[in-house]
Amino acid sequence: MAEKAVDLPEECWELIIKLLDHPSHFNSLSLVCKQFLSITNRLLLSLKLSDPTVQALLPRLLQRFRRIKQIELTGFQGDMNSILHKIAQSGLNLESLNVSKQSTLPVVGLRALGSKMMDLKSLNCSKMRCFGDSDLNVIAESFPGLEELDISYHADDSTIGSKPISDLGIFSLSLKLKSLRKINLSGNSFITDKSLVFLSTNCLLLSQVVLHFCNFISLNGISKLIHGCSHLNSISVYGIENPSVNAAFKVPFLSSKALWAIALSDSDISDEFLYAVAEARFPLKKLTLSRCANYSFSGISVLLNEYQSLEYLNLEAAYFLRDKDIAELSRFLHSINHINLSHCYGLTCITFYTLIKNCLVLDKLEMEATSIGEENIETDFKASHGIKSLNLANCSLGNNFITSFASICPKLELLNLSKCKGITEEGIVEVLKRCSEIRQLEVNHIQGMTDSFLHLEFELPKLKVLSLMFSGIDDDALAMIGKRCCRLLKLDLAGCLSLTSKGVKEVVENCKELKEINLKWCNKFSADIVPWMVFSRPSLKKIVPPSRLVLTERQRSLFLRHGCVVYDGGAFE
Repeated sequence: MAEKAVDLPEECWELIIKLLDHPSHFNSLSLVCKQFLSITNRLLLSLKLSDPTVQALLPRLLQRFRRIKQIELTGFQGDMNSILHKIAQSGLNLESLNVSKQSTLPVVGLRALGSKMMDLKSLNCSKMRCFGDSDLNVIAESFPGLEELDISYHADDSTIGSKPISDLGIFSLSLKLKSLRKINLSGNSFITDKSLVFLSTNCLLLSQVVLHFCNFISLNGISKLIHGCSHLNSISVYGIENPSVNAAFKVPFLSSKALWAIALSDSDISDEFLYAVAEARFPLKKLTLSRCANYSFSGISVLLNEYQSLEYLNLEAAYFLRDKDIAELSRFLHSINHINLSHCYGLTCITFYTLIKNCLVLDKLEMEATSIGEENIETDFKASHGIKSLNLANCSLGNNFITSFASICPKLELLNLSKCKGITEEGIVEVLKRCSEIRQLEVNHIQGMTDSFLHLEFELPKLKVLSLMFSGIDDDALAMIGKRCCRLLKLDLAGCLSLTSKGVKEVVENCKELKEINLKWCNKFSADIVPWMVFSRPSLKKIVPPSRLVLTERQRSLFLRHGCVVYDGGAFE
């Protein structure tokens, strides 16, 4: 007699279901029994609405999912004011709302929402076609308890009367949002250092600021922001063109005790700036100087000597760096777990092995577009290093080198070899054999990949993401991928011109958990390939169809009702 299953308390089932890695798994569970339906309804905390046809169903959705905390309406094409009014009447207690990519701010709907939902903490109003100071006033008056605000990258369309955000608008906002902790001002090219002074003076809890493409922001303004915000822990800046600093620059830096992340990209900085950061002795854990100019080895050496507890370092496109410089700097990188040296053209295999040897907790290494692999170096490293992510794209690698790093780093989970020269199918197979933990593999723009997968004689059950763009793979190789990599979640086949419906059908049939597939620029498919995939593989959520296949809005709506978004063509979001 079979033993009767023991009923678990609902709290136990809830804990078990929470372990699922994505809410999409709730769909099938909700059909098992009423108990699972009730539990999954409670556990769904976020809702994304993109299709205007769901507007009529929204009240029922909000009534079903009573614990929704986050709603995303990015690019929603329906009546925004109407839908926000329905959300306001739902009785939910939202914490986060995204209304980005609209023509104008839905003022009426936001005011209705603000009158009902006093606990809204996060609001994203980025990428509006028309947005100005008056919209900032609406936001501040409707949600005075707001803690996170994104008002980045507005189009400022003068044809519809758009006036860009000004220092005066930021001043008014800062007076009303006393609880503000995070703000993204990127793309607001008319604000100046005055806005940073207003924020640091009035928003005393401010902890994170993002300032990309703000043309009139200077290092002196950043200095004043750091001085005025004792809680500031992260600042990200892109595109500073004036590296000069005034005499008072260093003094304010000394007062900040919370700053743990500084990110400067595509900016003109100086050794003087790096010396000032070193002298400030922040509790710095993350430093980005990506594609920055006008600093030297002297400046970065002094800074890293002071911050030997750094965990993340990005020196992308530091063209002056050579292998001997990295050997010197590695003495200070005891705590580094992620380093990005991409586009440092003067670095070779010597740097790779130096970092492997000296940075014992290194977890992720990026050396894209360097001179790594251009010369063979004998090494006696043992297979013991814990690197899990390696990006060597766009390098001249040979089979000897890639099998060497595969032996040294057998715990690799993410590997990018896209656009690499000198690699053959034997090398790829050897890497996959030695690195059995790989979850994500990118080998885009490498011709001759077909034979690599035809010779796979072992399973890759942990491989979840495979990108083969413009790799020349054919139907036979794709069929083998379906057999050997049956747990795939995402497959990118854009530009694989030899593929036909036959190969795609085999991989879709075998990969029963597949969620996303990209077939852009693959034009040898029959017209029924998209509906066949949608109805044959219920797990599919995103499809980029072949470019020549034109789908009607009615077809897209039908596929969406089956849980799958079919794009016009292009890369995944």
